[in-house]
Amino acid sequence: MTTQKLGFIGLGIMGAPMAGHLLKAGHTLFVNTRSKVPQELASATVCKSAKEVAEKADIIFMMLPDTPDVAKVLLGEGGVSSGLSKGKTVVDMSSISPMDTKDFAKQINALGCDYLDAPVSGGEVGAKAASLTIMVGGPDTAFERVKPLFELMGKNITLVGGNGDGQTCKVANQIIVALNIAAVGEALLFASKAGADPAKVRQALMGGFAASRILEVHGERMIKRTFNPGFRIGLHQKDLNLALAGARSLGVALPQTAGAAQLMQACAANGMQDLDHSALVRALELMAAHTVA
Repeated sequence: MTTQKLGFIGLGIMGAPMAGHLLKAGHTLFVNTRSKVPQELASATVCKSAKEVAEKADIIFMMLPDTPDVAKVLLGEGGVSSGLSKGKTVVDMSSISPMDTKDFAKQINALGCDYLDAPVSGGEVGAKAASLTIMVGGPDTAFERVKPLFELMGKNITLVGGNGDGQTCKVANQIIVALNIAAVGEALLFASKAGADPAKVRQALMGGFAASRILEVHGERMIKRTFNPGFRIGLHQKDLNLALAGARSLGVALPQTAGAAQLMQACAANGMQDLDHSALVRALELMAAHTVA
């Protein structure tokens, strides 16, 4: 692969290892982040602003918490858009609003640049292992240009459709994940309250039709009480709010999604918004006055 000048903005739990894979592949990396630059990215060039990253890099990646963060970094004062020149590519790997994404893409396209929305699934584990699922929205030509870089960060890479479709796919992903976490939580809570060993129940279920990645990973976290993030409840709560807002605009009812969102809200109300989303089980435990153990 030809060495490229790449930018990466947002070096949090997910962004830091993702940027690290690009750096290890020999690319020149320009970074900007609110937090301290991790030691493993010490050889990257630290820029004072998103604008500076855009000026120096040909392809600029963003990995940010929410829609307002992307709007500020992309279009605000000293933002990416102010440093772009014709022919560059902006890749937003955050999980944000599909509708706002379409608007962002139009504004970047108007500058003569390509825009890809490429949210990911797989959490911190997937980011570190370069095994993320990457759901992409945007033009074919831009996707083919960036695909070799996506392959440094993930394994399952799909061009879903046009701009916004990657984000729509991610929202759908988050609905499925949330409902599975809630189902696993209810099942293990029921088993535990009934007097069965939840660890052995989980082991048995892993050999049947109820087996899932959520039961495997998050079920173990529920039993072992290892709720350090992975993927924070507060961020998943944001994604479910995107789903419910989109459903309202489309005239679609998502009753199970609404229920899962309320369980996450209960966790957040009890100070658990920074725990891993597997801690959704804590809301169920509070209602049952019983802990899965």
